[in-house]
Amino acid sequence: MANDELPGVLATLPVIDAKAEPTLKSAEAEAFYTHAIRELAATDIPFLVAGTYAVSAYTGVVRQTKDLDIFCKAGDCPRILAHFKDIGYAVEIEDDRWLGKVFEGPHFFDVIFASANGTMLVEDQWLEHARQVELLGSRVRIIGPTELIWSKCFIQDRGRHDGADIAHTILKAHDQIDWHRLLSYLDVHWEVLLMQMLNFRWIYPSERDLVPDWLLDDLLRRLATQRQLPSPRMKICRGRLLSQIDYEIDVTEWGFAGVGGVGKLRDD
Repeated sequence: MANDELPGVLATLPVIDAKAEPTLKSAEAEAFYTHAIRELAATDIPFLVAGTYAVSAYTGVVRQTKDLDIFCKAGDCPRILAHFKDIGYAVEIEDDRWLGKVFEGPHFFDVIFASANGTMLVEDQWLEHARQVELLGSRVRIIGPTELIWSKCFIQDRGRHDGADIAHTILKAHDQIDWHRLLSYLDVHWEVLLMQMLNFRWIYPSERDLVPDWLLDDLLRRLATQRQLPSPRMKICRGRLLSQIDYEIDVTEWGFAGVGGVGKLRDD
């Protein structure tokens, strides 16, 4: 059954009228993405459009994009790559932990099933809480605003920082965000969510009330409780979840453990 027919339960997904679409580098790029979306929609493989297209759809922010982000579950990534290989496109598994690519000359789209740092997997609930949108002539599922924020929370290094995308999504789509689900996604990394909420409040002081009081209270309560406890004995640097390069020296020279592995104990 074609994806663009959105049969069964998918037909119940909310329909959004995209506020805008990104600009593309050339007519050739637009033709490639249009054909790619049509090909994907004609398969029975569940997928979501994310990235810059989703940000533009929810916020109206228009900027040029060099690629297209397609999110899917881990088991469906090989199916998407194999489909496009069978119809003559070049494909590449750039990182078997999260990323594949489909190419036509200089143009490409990413097939993503997890985050680069391993904190996030695309799961069924991403598809269940998606939206429908008309994109490049096809009706497709687009990532929901809750999952869009989750997908961008750890993208913050010298080369790329998606904080503005998060702030703009909260500003323009706050009433569509499931804040309880967002907190559950970031439960282990609640401090990252607190940073993003404080960042939004600082950027938009007149819009502070768009972040629910209960959420900020919960996060600040966690902070207050944590402050009553001793610091961990293991020297840990979680900075590599944000940037492998920027925090490399912490792990390779300064004795901190990364997300995995063993580091030094503090002298005290």
